[in-house]
Amino acid sequence: MAGKVCKSKSGGCAQKAAPAPSRAHEFSLNAPDADEVYLVGDFNNWENGKGKMRKLKSGLHKKSLKLKPGRYEYRFVVDGQWWTDPNNSLRCPNAFGEENSVIEIS
Repeated sequence: MAGKVCKSKSGGCAQKAAPAPSRAHEFSLNAPDADEVYLVGDFNNWENGKGKMRKLKSGLHKKSLKLKPGRYEYRFVVDGQWWTDPNNSLRCPNAFGEENSVIEIS
């Protein structure tokens, strides 16, 4: 019985709440002189090697992620240097005395 929770004592079933759907969000950074740009954040446990962005001929780096509704902190790693998203003014301080960019998916 997918989607139902059954109670053994009463025999009645209640519908489970449907999980919130993931939504695609595209991150981008204009860094034409960069060789490698990675997107890192709490959505990938801040692992630098997991979020390589695709570089377009224009110098724009892009990466699309499916994210569940919620608040996420992230940064870009540009040729080994950590960058805050210059196109996102929503930020919060981090443990290293710098700022993380913040995105809220609804």
